[in-house]
Amino acid sequence: MSDKTTGLIHHSYVPPAGFEAPLPGVHKASTVFFPNVAAMRSREWKDKTAYTYGLHGTPTSYLLEERIATLEGGAQCLLVPSGLAAIATVALSLLRSGDEVLIPDNAYGPSKALADGELRGWGITYQIYDPMDPQDLARRISPRTQLVWLEAAGSVTLEFPDLPELVRICRAANGGAGVRCALDNTWGAGLAFNAFELGAGQGVDLTIHALTKYPSGGGDVLMGAIVTRDPALHIHLKLTHMRLGLGVGMNDVEAVLRALPSIALRYAAHDRATRALARWCGTRPEVAQVLHPALPTSPGHAHWKSLCGEVEGRAAGLFSVVLPERYSTPQVDAFCDALRLFRLGYSWGGPVSLVVPYNLAQARQAWPAHLARGTLVRFSVGLEAVEDLQADLAQALSALA
Repeated sequence: MSDKTTGLIHHSYVPPAGFEAPLPGVHKASTVFFPNVAAMRSREWKDKTAYTYGLHGTPTSYLLEERIATLEGGAQCLLVPSGLAAIATVALSLLRSGDEVLIPDNAYGPSKALADGELRGWGITYQIYDPMDPQDLARRISPRTQLVWLEAAGSVTLEFPDLPELVRICRAANGGAGVRCALDNTWGAGLAFNAFELGAGQGVDLTIHALTKYPSGGGDVLMGAIVTRDPALHIHLKLTHMRLGLGVGMNDVEAVLRALPSIALRYAAHDRATRALARWCGTRPEVAQVLHPALPTSPGHAHWKSLCGEVEGRAAGLFSVVLPERYSTPQVDAFCDALRLFRLGYSWGGPVSLVVPYNLAQARQAWPAHLARGTLVRFSVGLEAVEDLQADLAQALSALA
């Protein structure tokens, strides 16, 4: 080749094989080369035996998918751009016009918004059920129900439902024909319990996981996962995933792969600090109620204890408090503004502690009977020293009055 540009693009040097290091290599591609036309026509990407196009995977994304499947106790995994994208992909794959989906009242808010917006516009109806009353779920399942969402613990209010019983109801529904159930397992992170083995032969059909949270651990990556054990269900979801053109950036995949080996250590540290702060908040006169599954007074504690045990590292770094009605919205806002280490911000699972006040009356069909009246504030506990976080809470509570 006489031109240097051509020579640089088509350089003959190939690095030797056999390089190994603690972190895997990062393979980025849209185009993937084929040695010949026969290979182009015969390569299969759906079972990860080959590579065809960047959206269908590279060695880097295949590796993270396999590791997340192992973490969740599943067999197959799909990577998507966010946790909400995982929820949407499941809905678009499994629901059709005329179908119905059931959603717990304490579910992640955008999941409800998706059902009320896009799904309803496509002729897919939804019902909200009380996750703390299994019989309410049983009453609402009908032949039109094609999907039941579960969440443990519940978003914001952190109630822990009787997951095995909810799954049993889904399996027995419609005369034993059953209905698929999917769990948002972001809180459990694949560490608190195995959603595919809940005891007595019960297990969910699939999980979604916002890898944005604990698998990433840095507050700097957006990614989600869908994990299954049923090969046919996986392929069904994978084809929808392909048709939607969903992909993730390999540098983001690299970041999650780098963080994943420490997830259990970080999850345990978040858990340990959160339990200490939740117990301390329970002693404060400014607080009407503390919500954390490991607290005996928290709704669903017995269910959490039965499924997860009381071992450290079996509860995430989230807790919420209900501030009594005597405190106005401006007072609660001033409390949140007064915090210095707890930063105002959404998401959780990163090194920095976060706080968000919520208007629960707007997020629920009715005020839950098991919750004290007032304003709910959710805390995500980061990796700062517990005594520093406690001091920050103390000075902000002083400002509350």
